[in-house]
Amino acid sequence: MTDPEVLALAISNEDEAAKTYAGFAESLHADYPDTARLFVEMAEEETEHKERLLALFTEKFRGTVPVILARNVSGIAQESPSWVVKPQGPQGMRNQAAKMEEAATRFYHRAASRISDPAIRGVLAELAAAEAAHENTASEIDPNAPPTPARVEETESARKRFVLQIIQPGLVGLMDGSVSTLAPVFAAAFATHNSWNAFLVGMAASLGAGISMGFAEALADDGKLSGRGTPWLRGLICGLMTVAGGIGHTIPYLIPSFWTATAVAGVVVVAELGTIAWIQWRYMDTPPISAMAKVMLGGALVLVTGILIGSS
Repeated sequence: MTDPEVLALAISNEDEAAKTYAGFAESLHADYPDTARLFVEMAEEETEHKERLLALFTEKFRGTVPVILARNVSGIAQESPSWVVKPQGPQGMRNQAAKMEEAATRFYHRAASRISDPAIRGVLAELAAAEAAHENTASEIDPNAPPTPARVEETESARKRFVLQIIQPGLVGLMDGSVSTLAPVFAAAFATHNSWNAFLVGMAASLGAGISMGFAEALADDGKLSGRGTPWLRGLICGLMTVAGGIGHTIPYLIPSFWTATAVAGVVVVAELGTIAWIQWRYMDTPPISAMAKVMLGGALVLVTGILIGSS
């Protein structure tokens, strides 16, 4: 590559980096202000680098800067553009930024070693040092660096949003599907002593409850005031978990033998209730013994109700 082409490629790289970091900042602004501020600063720094390179190109070569993209140049390792790679969350974006800075440093060192013009070579060497140091942001980009108080606060906020937007609607659905369908499934089973009939009732109850719970969750709260996230996502999660909770102890009734199917369904019920108790302990900070006792008591009452009605 000629000196103008190398300089044009450097300009293109800085432009792409600035746009990528600005996009990261925009997507994180509402929920991760500290990390968003980091990417705003990085975008501004990359823009300054781009402007400096443009001024140098105009001074040395005049004319229009040719468009040369790194992904079209053989022998240059380049991270995928920001519209292809979608890092998940602030840590994923910090990791992506670290890779981009490392790649930029390697590029400037190689470019500086091949440029014939001393002035351009000097600027590229300075930019290589700037990318390597990134004095104001390097420690924050590094995922292995000790977290700052602001990042600790962001991590805790992210955990709370995850619980509100994913765990809570999923847990509500799982509890409803696992517990509320016990009565109709076991009532049908003991009323008919026919596995197939119990399976049909269980499927109808599970799917009906899933649709009902999904719409109820989606329509109950738009998430704007409560911070519980997109209503239709919550509704989908709640509906699917409701269906999963009901189908779990329904599937055993595909076994032709009534008593065998009932025994397997009973084991599945215990596993479902144990899972609910574990989720409450893991994400809701409920004491494990208390969570297990409450869930098992509620499940047992509904189960006995269904058996008594079906046997009457």
